[in-house]
Amino acid sequence: MSESISAPDLFVTVDGTRFAYRWFGTDDGVPLVFLSRFRGTMDDWDPALIDRIASERPVILFDNEGIGRTGGRTASTVTAMADIAATFIEAIKAGPVDVLGFSLGGYVAQRLALRRPELVRRVVLAATGPGAGEGVLPSEPQVAPLRAIPDMGLDALRVLFFSESDAGVRAGDEHWERTHRRVDREPEVGADVIDQQIAAIRNWSGGVEGGDQAYPELHALEQPVLVANGSRDVMIPTINSYILAQRLPNAELHVYPDSGHGFLFQYHEEFASLVNDFLNRSETTSAS
Repeated sequence: MSESISAPDLFVTVDGTRFAYRWFGTDDGVPLVFLSRFRGTMDDWDPALIDRIASERPVILFDNEGIGRTGGRTASTVTAMADIAATFIEAIKAGPVDVLGFSLGGYVAQRLALRRPELVRRVVLAATGPGAGEGVLPSEPQVAPLRAIPDMGLDALRVLFFSESDAGVRAGDEHWERTHRRVDREPEVGADVIDQQIAAIRNWSGGVEGGDQAYPELHALEQPVLVANGSRDVMIPTINSYILAQRLPNAELHVYPDSGHGFLFQYHEEFASLVNDFLNRSETTSAS
């Protein structure tokens, strides 16, 4: 039985908000906290990826405010999401931690590492970007009509997350099947959550005056960082991953062929091994 599928929901109340989370994997080691994508809950992490990573370290999945079975209302800025995540991590006494942020979760991971460096040891940024800045590209045109649809079905997931090749289509179908094995899946996010997250993404991407993008501060993010993406990400174009790796002082970049935003699920074995190897390193400098 998959450990990520069978792991029970745990709960902790912080400042009146009840957080849902799952903590499993090995007994020893620095916990890896997963920060979810736009519209994602704990059940949208692929068990094939999570189980492989959890074979070598403790992993923590959780829902930020307003998501899944966590109470409260979803924040409308990435900075607020990061502060809430820090409060949760401290409440369950998990720190210092490593963090893996996927898509919107990658924005949160950057802001969390910048604001609370004592809480974050190493960072994995998957299919994400630094916000507004020179050379940063927005999502491709096919994304906007799909990202806010009420029901994110398999057809939309294929377009947004995977390539159009036979391998990409097959990867999307297999990922969908694996993430729907859990009997008591969490409720899908509602319209209010989508609106709040879009507001946060817009603010991060420079759509609001000032914004809270990390681009101007990347030089100050000194933790070792693993940046990874697919070769053609239509959600957060792959060039943005190159920009992250170039501007971060201690980063390495890996790009996977014939894949998109969901590369980490298409190449779950390879990416899980890469993540574990990166997090297992004792040195403070990254490989080139």
